[in-house]
Amino acid sequence: MEVTDETFELDVLERSTHVPVVVDLWAEWCGPCRTLTPILEKVVGATDGKVELAKINIDENPKAAETFRVQSIPAVFAIKDKQIVDHFIGALPESSVKEFIDRLAPAPTEADVLVAAGDEASLRKALELDPAHAEGVVGLAELLVNRGDSEEALALLARIPETTETRRVAALARTGDVETDDIGGKLDALLDRVKGNDEARQEFVDLLELLGPDDPRTAEYRKALTARLF
Repeated sequence: MEVTDETFELDVLERSTHVPVVVDLWAEWCGPCRTLTPILEKVVGATDGKVELAKINIDENPKAAETFRVQSIPAVFAIKDKQIVDHFIGALPESSVKEFIDRLAPAPTEADVLVAAGDEASLRKALELDPAHAEGVVGLAELLVNRGDSEEALALLARIPETTETRRVAALARTGDVETDDIGGKLDALLDRVKGNDEARQEFVDLLELLGPDDPRTAEYRKALTARLF
């Protein structure tokens, strides 16, 4: 993903508490960057989500770039639990990049294999082995929501720290499957009730989660919510 100064905290630091994040610092004028980035995309993509890639254009995002205090690019940093755990400078061959990524990608556990299967029985078995397996919790919770078992889904989600995915599934559990075209009307109707009404405020926030950050209405309604509350 492309990361900006505004999204760095969430997309790199917070995300690194769940999966190792490789940060690729690059710029349009950097020839070696154009060589290295496709290699990083290929090798990280081959981990099937065990490692994630965050690309930062240092010319457009100087604040994020300054965090790493680099003198030259391409510069690549591995972040885990909000800490730098490995790095390299310059364009390396694919074999060296693979060695770098392999050090970050943990071998799959029995719970990982069960979660990858994706069916309810496998997910429940995975959570017996690892009750706080984040992917397993979210996967099972979403299955439960889809069949109407919202209370069990919310109880499951409470086991793990809040993330973008847990908020989305929790919102589905509390609101049901709302058509995107209907959300605007529901938000408008809730605006006058959000102050002093915890249920209305929670429903409003849940509907924003269902809209998602890419919907232009999300930012507008968040501003409207702030104006009503403060």
